[in-house]
Amino acid sequence: MIFKQFLYHATGCAAYLAGCSGQGKAVVIDPQLHEVETYLSFAAEKGMAITHVIDTHVHADHVSGGRELAERAGATYALHESADVAFPFHGLKDGEEVVAGNVVLRTLHTPGHTPESISLLVTDRSRGDEPWFLLTGDTLFVGTVGRPDLPGRAEESAAELYESLHQKLLSLPDRLEIYPGHFSGSVCGAGMSGKPMSTLAFEKRFNDLLSIGDREDFVEALTRGLPAKPADMLAILRQNQGRTPVEA
Repeated sequence: MIFKQFLYHATGCAAYLAGCSGQGKAVVIDPQLHEVETYLSFAAEKGMAITHVIDTHVHADHVSGGRELAERAGATYALHESADVAFPFHGLKDGEEVVAGNVVLRTLHTPGHTPESISLLVTDRSRGDEPWFLLTGDTLFVGTVGRPDLPGRAEESAAELYESLHQKLLSLPDRLEIYPGHFSGSVCGAGMSGKPMSTLAFEKRFNDLLSIGDREDFVEALTRGLPAKPADMLAILRQNQGRTPVEA
């Protein structure tokens, strides 16, 4: 497997490329518009064609490069099937697999940060049938979880996030590596670590929000003292939803 983590320290954002060098196929996750050329160049250097581009949700803090990258690469652009956008896309279903050679990304619908949020369970079949790592988007971060208030229904979203964590993610193998969509510097969650990866076992042990077993207590803790919303959030959302022109 070729796996690349693109880190943007000014905004605390991360994008990813996972691909199969043997079969020359790759998937890019959560790309940024100003970095489209970077993803294309990296894939080309490794002899891979980008076959799929996936956004883990409709972003509110930066302009997505998903559609432009997919168009330039001749790739499929995908979001969860529930995404509320004004353009055509491949709607991923819960449990659906995206295959790039020996690399398989299984879709887990994990609503809470946003209704359409997903996580991606990644397996490299050249090394075995067990999953290797989890791309958690804005559902689970190192040291915290995604904020629930951006859609405007904080308590309801926090309850959904509790269910996503406890029913989908925390039941996965402890050995899984965790790669989130953000790290310290982002406003998409409070109390993030500056370390942009972890393991599920480490988060179970040290992530305080994951230790809260009662859903009502979790909702109260998560919705208390939320930081200010991202600057230009509504304008960015409309651009990422395809409802206004996107400018680089």
